[in-house]
Amino acid sequence: MKQLSVSGKKKLLVALKKYRKRFLIGKSTELDESATRLMINSFLSDVLGFISIEQIKTEYMIRGTYADYVIQIKGKRYFIVEVKAMSIELSEKHLRQVINYAANEGIDWALLTNGCKFQLYRVLFNKPIESREVFSVDLSDESQLKNAVEDFQHMTKYLLPKRGLDHLWNRYQALEASSFSKLLYSSRIVGHLKRQLKKTFKTKFSDDDIVSAITRVIVDEVKDVKPRRERRHKRHMRQNKPQAAVIPQTPSITTPVG
Repeated sequence: MKQLSVSGKKKLLVALKKYRKRFLIGKSTELDESATRLMINSFLSDVLGFISIEQIKTEYMIRGTYADYVIQIKGKRYFIVEVKAMSIELSEKHLRQVINYAANEGIDWALLTNGCKFQLYRVLFNKPIESREVFSVDLSDESQLKNAVEDFQHMTKYLLPKRGLDHLWNRYQALEASSFSKLLYSSRIVGHLKRQLKKTFKTKFSDDDIVSAITRVIVDEVKDVKPRRERRHKRHMRQNKPQAAVIPQTPSITTPVG
């Protein structure tokens, strides 16, 4: 997966800290929408690196109304940005607005922000239109800055043309519960668990034994399992809203390709 270099990530972290210090520390949270847009102008250019006018299209007309920004490089539109006043909490109403803008223009990505909180959504062109929150970050919280670097790097002018958002979406999908459940029930994983259990407990187990045990862990015991790397786990939980695991009614063991 494409990522910024170590030095590139450090520069992005510095830019986020400067943005936070300039606009979010000790500042009034009662800023109106016009003042918040000035903040976002700075964020798009100074943090993400886009060139004003050429790559940051403001007041973009969509079916008789105007979206705040559309980000494009060499004529390709990558994501839409909708800005609300810092004094306003982002809501479902605002989400529907920005998703409608993006869907009407055939743009896959939408960024909703009030200058402090940033929420990135992937638009799914189903019937009806749906969306998934890929990440949400609050830049007023200094502890979130390092994780913000890992998220925002894919939206910079450096990675965007290199399918940065596609890589971010692939990562999101890979970490969804439905993806994990499919992997857990695969013949490769079931076979590995059988061998490990036999080696540890000197007892043979059938495929059905393993599948039943996996189901019990997912349904009943996952809340008691503590991850080995707590900090990384917290970040993934922030990015991906909890979803029910997909449990097949009749588990089937398939032979993996390759």
